[in-house]
Order: sequence, then structure tokens, then C-alpha cells
Amino acid sequence: MKMMGPILALVLVVGLSLNAMGATPNANAPQSGIFNLNLGGEPPTLHPVASTDVYANIVQGYVMDSLLAHDADTWVWKPRIAEKWEISKDNKTFTFNLRKNVFFHDGKPLTAEDVKFSFDAIFEPAYQAAHLRPYYEGIGKVEVVDPHTVKVTAKDTYYKNFDQIATMTIMPKHVYGDVEKSKKMTRTLIGSGPYVLEKFDRGQLIVLKKFDKWYGKDDKDWKGMYNFAGVNMRFYKEENVILERAKKGDLDYVSLRAESFVKKTEGLPWGKTVIKHKVENSAPKSYGFVGWNQRRELFQDRDVRVALAHLMNREEMNKKFRYNMADLATGPTYIKSEYASKEVSPILFDPKGATELLAKAGWKDTDKDGVLDKIVNGKKTSFKFTLIHPNKDNEKYWTMYKEDLKKSGIDMEIKYLEWNSFLKILDEGNFDAVSLAWGGGDITWDPKQIWHSASAVPGGSNFIHYKNPEVDKLIDEARQSQDEKKRKKLLNTVYEKIAYDAPYVFMFNDKFEFYANAARVEIPAETFKYGVGVDYWWMKQ
Repeated sequence: MKMMGPILALVLVVGLSLNAMGATPNANAPQSGIFNLNLGGEPPTLHPVASTDVYANIVQGYVMDSLLAHDADTWVWKPRIAEKWEISKDNKTFTFNLRKNVFFHDGKPLTAEDVKFSFDAIFEPAYQAAHLRPYYEGIGKVEVVDPHTVKVTAKDTYYKNFDQIATMTIMPKHVYGDVEKSKKMTRTLIGSGPYVLEKFDRGQLIVLKKFDKWYGKDDKDWKGMYNFAGVNMRFYKEENVILERAKKGDLDYVSLRAESFVKKTEGLPWGKTVIKHKVENSAPKSYGFVGWNQRRELFQDRDVRVALAHLMNREEMNKKFRYNMADLATGPTYIKSEYASKEVSPILFDPKGATELLAKAGWKDTDKDGVLDKIVNGKKTSFKFTLIHPNKDNEKYWTMYKEDLKKSGIDMEIKYLEWNSFLKILDEGNFDAVSLAWGGGDITWDPKQIWHSASAVPGGSNFIHYKNPEVDKLIDEARQSQDEKKRKKLLNTVYEKIAYDAPYVFMFNDKFEFYANAARVEIPAETFKYGVGVDYWWMKQ
């Protein structure tokens, strides 16, 4: 599956993963059966460039394809759409020779023109792909050499230029070339990947079926993947509903939280028709957060943001809701990553320290009404804000947080929004505080998409408008460095500076992955090295 950097996420992405601990694909797996999974939410659009959420990304991972992909055992490049490739000595020119047997799902052959178009579309303003541009801005041009050869020229030394082109989603120009028309294709997705989008019923489900002309079915490199004849994707949001569907056999895979793994999956049919797993692997872990909109004057003072972090009792939340099976996040990437500075400690629950910081910032309860206040622009202002969130299962966290804030004189309103409405408000920047999560992203961390001021634009992922010139400079320098040791040092400093600024309350990194599968599904191993590896499963005969 293709991931273009971090994606707005409420669930972990299920997809292509690395082998670990001797796990190997079953090259002789039967190709049959309908696999039922739950997305967790309904994608507002499936457009391969305009979409930003994890739900669309999961669907695209089955339907779309890229030039290359990583080997599951060695992480070296393997051919996908491109059968051969060359990299110039100066690492600035990449030539890809395309297979001649690649077809889009409408039967049209894929050519070099489609590769060039897919790149150009990212920089076409009408496609609104601001979230993708940070990863491709180092590419100068993509040229068509002949129908099955493309030449890519980089304009700088961004260390991931080749990676981004190699894994770029390839779209059919004849389908998506008309920008305005294609943007209306919210329930349509045409690619050249292993599955065809057969149906998208709003509010109901997405149906995929195996693409009989996919080149990979006869390629030894991809034997043992995408073994199901079809995939049905549901949009259940409530955890209790998801668990009941799994128990009834309506879902073949469900991602579990620590709480549901411990408390809600005991007794039959768990262990018999539904098998649950607790696994460790090396995949970068997602983290949840509460982000402060720095367009709002209320959150522009660092002392205030740090105080708000001190008032979230993550230690108690971890104990009560996660059974201490998570690490307290310390900053803007996975805590065990080489890019996460070990010099940074988590901001712990400290109401007294928070009160001192708030007083330092001028917030005191002058009228003794229980709510802190301050004169702002000549007007008395109470410390009140609204937290928007799209996941009802997490409301217990915010209820606990609300009570602790109240004890310190802060009034927080909790507001649940449906996913589509939530994304709209996020894009508009019309919110005080937001609760969300970022997916684990790539093994190599590039923070530009989320943390660079250039990404604080409509449709960009820096929707809280965090801006720090020092962080910008360090990110820019790290991206251009070919020296991995130097780059890690620079990004460790980026991590430290962002953590110091406290633009989010960084919440948790799970130590384990929890999931369950239907007993009718066979799995080659409980986990691969960098993920569960659902794409390697097959149906029992």
C-alpha cells in the first residue's frame, strides 16, 4: 500500500509491511474468498490527489499502484509498474522503464504520459494537493522519453527525491486530466492496482474485486499478496458495534484498543471463531494529540500551551484506559524512532506548575467565579475554548481532561463532529483546539508536511499554523543533507524544538498492536517486522 507521508488518522493503516521473525508470504495461498474489514469512517472523497484522510488512503492502497515498492524481507526496491530503473551518479536523474503489460481498470494501457501527469497534477493548484507538495518539491520535471520510459530530474539534493517518485501514485491521465470533472468523482477510483473499485454506497460500504489483468498476479515478487477475490469495506464508527460485527462473523479483521483487548474480548466466541492478538513490531507508531490553533491569541503564549499539557493526566489515562501498555509521547514522531531525541522528557501532570505558568502569562481568577480571566485588547476575557473531535470512543479522555482543566479555572467545551464536517472545519481553520492522530508514517522522518510554516496553508497538514523560523531552517537543511548521521542530528534538534514549543499535547505511542481476525482467515504470522501484514492473509479452503 502507498502512503504519501503522514495521513489524518483515527485508525492505524493496514497494508504492505515488512517480514520479521521468519514471517514469509505464502506463495501458494489460494486466491479466493471475500475479505471483510472496517475502515472506521467513510472517506469524503477517493480522489487520489485531493483526498487527505486515512480512510481514502486504505482504499487507494488496494486500487492504485506505484513505480516501485519495497521488498518485504530486505526493504530493497522491487519492480511494480517499472520493471527497471537507473539512478545517475549525482543522484539527480532517475530513469524508469515501464512494464508493457500494465493496464488501468478501464482497460486502457498505462504509459509514460500517465506517470508525467501524476507528478504534474500534484503542483496543479486546482487539485488542492498542498499536503503532498512538500514531498515532491525537490523534483524539477518528469519527461516522457518514449511510451514506456520516463526521465525524472531532481532540482536539489532532498534525500527522499527518488523514494517519493518511486512510490508516487500513478493516475490515468484520460480519467483525471479534466481537473474540475475529476474532483467530482468522489465515489470513483480508477487505477492499475490489484483491486478494482466495484461499488461505493454512501453510508454503507465499499466493494472491491480482484483485477484479472493485474500484472502482479503472475510475478514471483508479488506471489502471496492480495489473495482475496474481493474486499468489502464497512464504515462502522462505534467500537461496540464493530466488536459485535466481528463476533457475528461480519468482519474478518478489526483493530483493537488496549481497553477492548483486555475488557471486551473475553469468552466465546473470542478464541474460537474470532482470534485476538497482541503483537510487537518495529513499525513507526501513530500518536494522538490535542492541537492548539495558533491563529487564536489564547494559544500563542508558550507558557499557556505548556500549562495545558501539564493539566492532561496522561499517566492516569494510560493506567485507566490503556492498561499502561503505551508510552507517553514526548514529541512529534514515534518515541522509539532514531529521530526522536532522547533528551526530551514527557510533560507530566502538574496542576501546581500549570497554575504558576498561567499566572505568569497573566491568567488569574480576578472575579472569583471559578474561571481564569485576563485583560486582552482592553477587554476582560475568560479562559474558555472548544475542543472538536471526530471519535466518540475517545470522549472519556476529554471528559477527564475537562474536569482537570475546570479545577484549574479553565472551561473547555467538548464538541463531537462527523468526519466530513470535522475535515471541513479543519481545512477552514475555524476551531480552537482539535483532537486527532497522525499515522506512524515512514521509517525515515520528514517533518515538513506537518511542522514547516510552508505547510500552514489551506489544505496543508499544518492546520494549527505552527510557525518557528528556526525549525523551518533546520528542516530545510536536513532535507538537503545526504549524510544520514548529520540528518538525524538535525532532526533530533527539530524534535527538541517542537517539543519545547508544545504546539500539541502529544499523547501516547502504543507499545503493542492489538487486532483480531476471523478464524476462517489464515495468516502467515501474527505480525511482520513493520506491520501486521494483512495483505498477506488468505481464506481457508
